[in-house]
Amino acid sequence: MAKLLMITGLGSAKDLASGKKGAFYNTLEEFHKYWDRIDIISPKTYIGSISNLPKAEPLFGNVYVHISPWPLILHPFWFLKKGMEIYKEQKFDLMIVHEFPPFYNGIGARLLWLKTKVPYVLEIHHISGYPKAANPKESVYRILMGWLIKFDASKATAVRVVNQKQTLEFLVKAGVPENKITYIPSIYIDLNMFKPMNLPKEYDLIFIGRLEPNKGIVLLIEAAKKLKVQGFKLRILIVGDGSLKNYCESKIENWKLQDNVLLYGWAKDSQEVAKLLNQSKILVMSSFNEGGPRVVVEAMACGVPVLATPVGIVPDLLKNGLEGEIVAWEANYIAHKAIELLNSPDLYQKYSQGGLEIVGQFEKKATIKDYAEKLQNLLK
Repeated sequence: MAKLLMITGLGSAKDLASGKKGAFYNTLEEFHKYWDRIDIISPKTYIGSISNLPKAEPLFGNVYVHISPWPLILHPFWFLKKGMEIYKEQKFDLMIVHEFPPFYNGIGARLLWLKTKVPYVLEIHHISGYPKAANPKESVYRILMGWLIKFDASKATAVRVVNQKQTLEFLVKAGVPENKITYIPSIYIDLNMFKPMNLPKEYDLIFIGRLEPNKGIVLLIEAAKKLKVQGFKLRILIVGDGSLKNYCESKIENWKLQDNVLLYGWAKDSQEVAKLLNQSKILVMSSFNEGGPRVVVEAMACGVPVLATPVGIVPDLLKNGLEGEIVAWEANYIAHKAIELLNSPDLYQKYSQGGLEIVGQFEKKATIKDYAEKLQNLLK
């Protein structure tokens, strides 16, 4: 085995600091087994407590988390400082770097590489604003990624993408050599947890995700309004929280959707997510841009048909038309497809069964093992 330095972002730091044991924590639970030691450097987070990230007692026995005390704008320099301290003490063999605008991780990795010459892998989990921007900020980030990623990736040993088509095409067009890009999925599903449970269906539609602009949650609420106007009394469950929560609440109140749309808040753990999916007829995933999203595969594993916009891994999963349906970024279209699927038992069964047949490729232990082995092969 070898020693690994992992440079991650705010989302992963918040996951660990919150104590919720979310996706990043669950990945580390298995991933740590393939390394002698993992050191994680992350930006400063104000979520949760630093005490949730013990230094004397590492996570899982060999995972050490180092939270920056410096402002985000100085993160590359703290990254270099802390990285050099860890290198002098541990002599890590490989760096993996979660990269995204404004590129503070990539800058830090380049600086640390210049000092140590330790190989590193850039991981592009999500292209902000691509294929569709939710706001002007995402449009700017998409342009910056197109301009700078070729230089950013030039010293990396490899560039990991987590879907087979969408991100690869963007990176190649931006000048990253295709032979440097490798597809390694980042969706790891516990199929003993996410499975059909034969529970009563309490909700017609379910949405699971952060209530943020790129998730397209407002599209779903607009679709709910249109369905009500047309006389359909659907029950829609929204699982998640975020900066748009108050906005969503006001729309639900103004459009008198209180009997149709329930804001559930966060599910407490993956087991609760699996239960809520099983209690729902259809997952609607209305994002403007994504890396995964994981919830699409979780729904498929539960036998729940999916209506999803063409982001991230969705075009890879639904390319055969047997596992669910790709929908447009239009509330009318989402509403129409939801009713069509709810009223088509044969189509519903086809999508339910088709999803179950493809989720095996994302089984948690096997997929994480493959990820670790592909990283370690870069050292040979």
